[in-house]
Amino acid sequence: MGEMNDSPEAVSSATPSAEVRRVVVANQLGLHARPAGKLAQAAQNFKASISIVCEEQEVDAKSILDILTLAAAQGSALDLKASGEDARLALDSLEALFRAKFGEER
Repeated sequence: MGEMNDSPEAVSSATPSAEVRRVVVANQLGLHARPAGKLAQAAQNFKASISIVCEEQEVDAKSILDILTLAAAQGSALDLKASGEDARLALDSLEALFRAKFGEER
């Protein structure tokens, strides 16, 4: 019985906790169609499960329509949540989009 408790399989089957990153929408027009599309497209490049939380609402970051339902205006604080093998890389990539204002000047 002692072998079961020390089994590496028992440890590896545990679900990893989600990584969370706080970002702020900086572009003047908020998270409108163009940045929402860039965000969803970037999220789709990763295997991780990625969501965006705005106040009480949590949506799939890989869906442009879900992102648009957030109606996140300039100054909105959002939490990016990711879990899976490339979660940290995914959050680094998405956070960079927010920091660069999705390539928009304002």
